[in-house]
Amino acid sequence: MNTTELKGTWEETKGKLIQKFANLTDNDLMFAEGKKEEMLGRLQKKLGKTKEELRKIISGL
Repeated sequence: MNTTELKGTWEETKGKLIQKFANLTDNDLMFAEGKKEEMLGRLQKKLGKTKEELRKIISGL
């Protein structure tokens, strides 16, 4: 998952993540240029998963 791939399909990916993890909010999934690691950190804290686990989940959607 690179930034270009993530940015291109983010709205669709965001919807799938919210369906999979009901406790996520739009604020948790805010993706801004250059802030990918910050967003992954928020998700890591909220879901209790490692960044590598999150990358696999997002890539698998």
